[in-house]
Amino acid sequence: MNNDSANSKSPVLRVCELSRSYRRKGAPWQRAHAIEAASHVNFEIFAGQTLALVGTSGSGKSTVARCVSRLERPDAGEIWLNGTDIAQLESNDLAPFRQICQMVFQDAATSINPRSTAAEVIEEPLVIQQLGNKRERRQRVQELMREVGLSPDSVDRLGMEFSGGQQQRLAIARALAPKPSVLILDEALSGLDLSTEAHIANLLLDLQSAHALAYLLISHDLALVARLADTIAVMANGKIVEQGPTPQVIRHPTTPETRSLVAATESARVRLTAAMGMAP
Repeated sequence: MNNDSANSKSPVLRVCELSRSYRRKGAPWQRAHAIEAASHVNFEIFAGQTLALVGTSGSGKSTVARCVSRLERPDAGEIWLNGTDIAQLESNDLAPFRQICQMVFQDAATSINPRSTAAEVIEEPLVIQQLGNKRERRQRVQELMREVGLSPDSVDRLGMEFSGGQQQRLAIARALAPKPSVLILDEALSGLDLSTEAHIANLLLDLQSAHALAYLLISHDLALVARLADTIAVMANGKIVEQGPTPQVIRHPTTPETRSLVAATESARVRLTAAMGMAP
């Protein structure tokens, strides 16, 4: 989180009136009906800053992430990435923007091929984008392993030989390989133990500072969000119901949805300190 980094006049990522719905069918005799997963979503992120989309399961935050990354095409709205609206581009036209915007998923163990070596995992986007020759890709892989806190000597180890935290570092290195401007972190720290989560959070902050990365952080964990995000956008029923600077939203929530998230985070903190035998 870098509060002094909004020195760019234009946001790296700007989302305008983004909407996405799905057709759902119940019983065979029922007609399919539309479920609105995201509706009129608006936000922007500048270089070196983090916006967190938070909300309960089913609130629509992951749908927004999939649309912004163009894993899915939105029904309506605009997604401006480095000055180009990618919302309705065809797949063949998206290749250059895959390099600019990369995604880190929740479960690194399933997002990387366990039988691929660390080098093969990290260089995957470089191979797809046809960036560099074999020697240059190998050099980039070793450079990234050092940057994410992994030994370059492990470059030929299989993905399944790394711990969960190390696999997430591999996933982050892979996302960084094509030198993106935006990282989408879709619950990327969920499922890690608290110590590993803290180390990965510190790594993300260091990487952001070093490369002026813009982060779109998808999370339900306000404690983590408070550490990483400059701005929070709270989602409920597919809509952003509250948005503002992180300290303001957490300390002075104005909607029932935000107050519920804050209360749940406080309750979890109390339970954790009690379990560890510490005073709250």
